[in-house]
Amino acid sequence: MSDSTGLSVVVLAGGISHERDVSLRSGRRVADALAEAGHRVELRDPDAGLLPYLAEHRPDVVFPALHGSSGEDGTLLELLAALRIPTVGSTGAAARRAWSKPVASSLIAAAGGAVPESIVLSHEAFRELGAASVLKVVREALPGDLVVKPGSGGSAQGVTIVESTADLPRAMVDAFTYADIAVVERRIIGTELAIAVVETDGAPRALTAVEIVPSAGVYSFQARYNAGETTFFSPCRLSEEAVERATAAALAAHRTLGLRDLSRVDLIVDDEGTPWFLEANVLPGLTETSLVPLAIEASDTDAATVYDALVRAAARRGA
Repeated sequence: MSDSTGLSVVVLAGGISHERDVSLRSGRRVADALAEAGHRVELRDPDAGLLPYLAEHRPDVVFPALHGSSGEDGTLLELLAALRIPTVGSTGAAARRAWSKPVASSLIAAAGGAVPESIVLSHEAFRELGAASVLKVVREALPGDLVVKPGSGGSAQGVTIVESTADLPRAMVDAFTYADIAVVERRIIGTELAIAVVETDGAPRALTAVEIVPSAGVYSFQARYNAGETTFFSPCRLSEEAVERATAAALAAHRTLGLRDLSRVDLIVDDEGTPWFLEANVLPGLTETSLVPLAIEASDTDAATVYDALVRAAARRGA
């Protein structure tokens, strides 16, 4: 098809994960932007009728805007590939690598990236070995402030900053609410950045870095999706050298994990300018308060242009 011809695009949003409401907001924004770009867009919630519908109607492209396990654990992406329907985003295998925070961090560290020192705990082992004994070992191995987070998932759900040892047990409970694996890592103090990576011609490029300054000091779920609770700076206020290092780290993470089309890499840059990898998102939030749209706007383009390029690249690539 010529670039002047609209494609039939099914945008997937919703699902049954803890991030359903965020996904619905992302999906509506994507659908509106693609319609503005001239595509024929249908917004669908994944359910038991989705796969038969796609097999029968065979849209030109599927654009998943699903967050949480509904879209980011690789299952749906592999099913779409099995249906041989072109899809915006990473492969199922790459999504699994990014979905598991311990796996992603291990791969980034092996490739030479800076990753916070951490201990990974399964819920089963935590119970079997005794919470008090486990946490005593963890605290001795990781003194100072900690971050406790689920081993998978997004939107900062189940994430706790631990400054006092007395708060560690509750933080573990919160993390295990969202996943069977929890990560306890050394807290890195510095400037929090999100760097979106877009790939429409086979060459990943980083958009303008977004600096995140939550008013409460922690970029929580509420700070992410309630307007006014976080201040964003894009371009960020770091030195040119620090931004270059962070951008290089984000691109390296995208490549190391084998990601495709669109990702968001979250980093903290410390006072020495070292960018520390936190996580990578294969289906990042695309709501009105999300980081990727802010990066798009700061990069002198617009959502309709970027999403149009992504669906056309997927259509050219095929299933």
